[in-house]
Amino acid sequence: MQCPFCRHPDSKVVDSRVTDDGAAIRRRRQCAQCSKRFTTLETTALNVVKRSGVVEPFSRSKVISGVRKACQGRPVTDDDLAVLAQDVEEAVRATGAAEIKAHEVGLAILEPLQKLDQVAYLRFASVYQGFDSLDDFETAIAQLRAK
Repeated sequence: MQCPFCRHPDSKVVDSRVTDDGAAIRRRRQCAQCSKRFTTLETTALNVVKRSGVVEPFSRSKVISGVRKACQGRPVTDDDLAVLAQDVEEAVRATGAAEIKAHEVGLAILEPLQKLDQVAYLRFASVYQGFDSLDDFETAIAQLRAK
């Protein structure tokens, strides 16, 4: 790690701590040349590959905005959506892949959304899975009732 003060390429780790949410490691470092201390934050990168082939970083806010549309008029709070987005991110990170297809993120949204609100789930699934007819809705409702 390069020192931000003198640009010396060598530093040693003085202290390491996991951040509150466990998604990153905070390291306190000391420069081998000027002895000044600085902090670095190490996180794992998780990228989403869209249908067009464009790669972008995973974003909880995009998950929330997509699900919020399906939850309009439903008794779902912003806190509920934040927890859902966190659950989705944890599920996606649990795969261990550095890149994941956007379709797989959508599939990861379906299960926690179903537990949160079944009407919002049907709305999201109808768009995400491309329901074409009432039969598609009836099939989805029958599956919900079976669970």
